[in-house]
Amino acid sequence: MSETYRAAISGLGAYLPEKVLTNFDLEKIVETTDEWIRTRTGICERHVAASSQSSSDLALPAAQEALKNAGLTAQDLDLIIVATISPDMLFPSTACYLQKKLGATCGAFDMAAACSGFPYAIAVAEGFVKSGLYQNVLVVGAEAITKFIDWKDRSTCVLFGDGAGAAVVSRSTDGHGILASYLGADGNQSEILQIPAGGSMIPPSEESLRNGLHYLRMQGPELFKIAVKTMEQAVLEVLKHENLTVHDIHCLIPHQANHRILKAVADRLELPLEKIYINVDRYGNMSSASTAVALYEAVTKGAIKKGDYVVLVAFGGGLTWAANLIKW
Repeated sequence: MSETYRAAISGLGAYLPEKVLTNFDLEKIVETTDEWIRTRTGICERHVAASSQSSSDLALPAAQEALKNAGLTAQDLDLIIVATISPDMLFPSTACYLQKKLGATCGAFDMAAACSGFPYAIAVAEGFVKSGLYQNVLVVGAEAITKFIDWKDRSTCVLFGDGAGAAVVSRSTDGHGILASYLGADGNQSEILQIPAGGSMIPPSEESLRNGLHYLRMQGPELFKIAVKTMEQAVLEVLKHENLTVHDIHCLIPHQANHRILKAVADRLELPLEKIYINVDRYGNMSSASTAVALYEAVTKGAIKKGDYVVLVAFGGGLTWAANLIKW
């Protein structure tokens, strides 16, 4: 195809479950305190999906809002990508359930890149649109991750929350859009952050249930060091693609894992905190939904304006890391 397209985000949406779990609520569940959680993570509260809500249920209102803001209907979609590590079930994909709920008729698949899922999926959507193959791709980061948390494990249960963010990626002809993406992974570090059981390696059994292998497990100190390093690397790599520097960034949208990690990334990049959008205090770590919801809020609140250089960056289990450079 001779004509070259650029891919741009044409609409955004977000959804947070109604139930809010504060640090004071957690004090009643596990041996911890509000002060301990806040000083170590920066988190004050998080949203938790209802027992009847699956990831596709969270994805639906976020997707509907994104379509509305893009001026499109579900029938205008050429593809649906759902980034999630808390799928409705192993198969069919959560994207297929979302397709049904939206009333769309396009292709649909899930992407499992853990907390890096949304920028990974944005990069994939960009490829489909930029090639000219598709015109409108819906990307959703949706997680009901608290359903996989051991509420007796203080090291993990205070960190995570549920939610969904959505973006419609469409053809752009006015020069703005996704300029570059950078994806990375290191499978040698897979044991640092994982849910061990439930797949073909450790199928469900009485033993796996008894040993709590279906809960999320994390090696926090090791992950902290790698997270800071890989997020810094991803930002620098994606900027290099367009010969830009950190000083050109108007707004950095990082994965909202932990305030101390975000502060360390800012320090290493020598980027002032006012240029970094942070909402981890209100939502905790929503895995693949974190960067999606943060981008939605930053745009809604006016922190991002037309012509701004925006960078999404995330790291997650796999290990994976990713960044997208966008001219808004």
